[in-house]
Amino acid sequence: MTDNSDATRDVGAAEPGTPKPTPRPAPRPGPVKPGPPKPGPAPSHATIPPATPVPAPPAGDPSKFGRVDDDGTAWVKTADGERQIGSWQAGDAAEGLAHFGRRYDDLATEVGLLEARLASGTGDAKKTRAAAVALADSLPTAAVIGDIDALAARLDAIVAGSEEAAAHAREEKEHIRQESTARKEALAAEAETIGAESTQWKVAGDRLREILDEWKTIRGVDRKVDDALWRRYSKAREAFNRRRGAHFAELDRERAAAKVRKEELVARAEALRDETDWGPTAAAFRELLVEWKAAGRAPREADDTLWKRFKGAQDVFFAARNAAASERDAEFEENAVAKEALLAGAEDIDPGRDLDGARAALRDLQEKWDAIGKVPRERMHELEGRLRAIEKRVREAADDQWRRTDPEALARAAQFRERVAQFEEQAAKATAAGKTKDAEKALAQAEQWREWAEAAEGAVGG
Repeated sequence: MTDNSDATRDVGAAEPGTPKPTPRPAPRPGPVKPGPPKPGPAPSHATIPPATPVPAPPAGDPSKFGRVDDDGTAWVKTADGERQIGSWQAGDAAEGLAHFGRRYDDLATEVGLLEARLASGTGDAKKTRAAAVALADSLPTAAVIGDIDALAARLDAIVAGSEEAAAHAREEKEHIRQESTARKEALAAEAETIGAESTQWKVAGDRLREILDEWKTIRGVDRKVDDALWRRYSKAREAFNRRRGAHFAELDRERAAAKVRKEELVARAEALRDETDWGPTAAAFRELLVEWKAAGRAPREADDTLWKRFKGAQDVFFAARNAAASERDAEFEENAVAKEALLAGAEDIDPGRDLDGARAALRDLQEKWDAIGKVPRERMHELEGRLRAIEKRVREAADDQWRRTDPEALARAAQFRERVAQFEEQAAKATAAGKTKDAEKALAQAEQWREWAEAAEGAVGG
């Protein structure tokens, strides 16, 4: 029997239906030296992915698992018995045995790659299982000589491990799905709270954008659930934008009204700036300032312009008032000097020597005092006090003279003396009649009237 296809097939070719091995990455080039390049090792058809390097298994002894007869017939031994795998006509039996052994090694390398991929957890478990099943299905017809039963066991283990890995991947995917769904639900709920309640427009707007940025990074949510959550977020954002737009529209209306109100206040302030009725006008400016603060803010540029006009009118008025006050203060200082001179001239007023002359001098002093006018507030108490002292001195002298010459006071003292005499007479009669108590009472009344008489006489001056 001959199998020319086996004899002419590349040494490292895999059986149909088996996954092709991944090419080994080329080594990083080093510095180039002059001279002819040296030949490198022949490329292996069963290369290893760079992420999961697996050393090639040591070549086994194919003679333990099969044979090639002298006529070129190739056989392999399995647990089910010996089966013919093909014919070798390209050399002697030893070369044929080595050829089919290398083909087994290539197949074992593919199995090793699947094991490495499964162990690393980097590959798709479903694809790893499909490749393992395909290799296992090819083993009963594989033209290789080696421990096929061991390969079958390894492939069975890969299939089982792939199923376990796939289940774990499903669990992990479900866990990620649940976490991602929960996170998006939390973000949607937060957005709804912001959309319905927040009035911190800048902060809330920034937060909604942050939620959107995070939303885009979250994967693994079921499409239907994801769409529903997105509609919640989108609706909340639209509600926030509507409320924010309404707020600023209302704010614009309020600022427009404030602008109109402040324009009126500016007009009133400018009408008052040239007034010279200082007290009432200053009070009017204070009232205008209260109204200004209550009017609210106008649009910024207009508000600044109107305030400059309002304050300018204030400044004109108060600058004029301050100038007038300075002029008035200078006048008051001159008045104080004049009043000091009057007081100095009034020091020789002596009501004890000439009461009528003192009275005339005082009247003249008072008339001149009033004609001079006001003095600085801080000097008023001192100067008025000195004037009042002169007035008191003259007044006390006049009162003393009146008391000494008052005829009514003298008549009153005489009447009091008559009453004293009457009560003493009553006391004498009561004593003669033996009425002791009546006598004591009359004497007490006589004593009281005597004190009043003496007081009246003392007031007159005796």
